[in-house]
Amino acid sequence: MKISGLNRKCYIVFHFILIYLLFTGVAFGSGGITVIPDWTLWVQIANFLLIVWALNIVLFRPIRKILIQRKEKITTLEQNIETSDKEANEKNEAFDSGIKDARAKGLNEKNVLLKEATDEEREIIDKINQKAQADLSEVREKIAKDVEAVRASLQKEIDSFASAIGEKILGRAV
Repeated sequence: MKISGLNRKCYIVFHFILIYLLFTGVAFGSGGITVIPDWTLWVQIANFLLIVWALNIVLFRPIRKILIQRKEKITTLEQNIETSDKEANEKNEAFDSGIKDARAKGLNEKNVLLKEATDEEREIIDKINQKAQADLSEVREKIAKDVEAVRASLQKEIDSFASAIGEKILGRAV
C-alpha cells in the first residue's frame, strides 16, 4: 500500500502517540488512573483515520492542486519574462547596430555630397571667372573703342579748344 506524504505523516504521528501511550503505562495500570482499551479505542482510531481522509479530500488535495497550479503559472511567467528579456536585448542590439550602420551610411553620403558640392562649386566658380574674364575683356574693348571715339572727337575739337584757350589767355583773337 502506497502512502502519500501527508498520510505518511499522519500515520507516523498516530504510531508515535500509540507507542507513547503504551510505554507510559496509560494503557496498562501503572499507578493513578487505569485505562483499559476496549472497542471505543478502535472507534477513535477509525474516527481519526476518517477525519484524516476527509481533510485530505476536502482541504489538503485542493490546496496542493492550487499550489501546483501556482507553481506552474510562476514557472510559465518566469519563462515568458526570460524570453521577453532576451527578445528585448536582441532588439536593442539590432537597434544599436542599425543606428551605427545608419550613421556610417549618413556620414558616407555626407562626404559624397560634400565632394559633389565642392566639385560643383569649383565648376560654377570657373564658369563665373570665365564669364567675368569675357565680360572684362568686352568692357575693356568697349572702353578702348570709346576712348578711341572720344579721342577722335577730341582730336577734331582740339584746334577749336586750343584757339579758345589761346584767346582767353591772350585776351585777343588768334
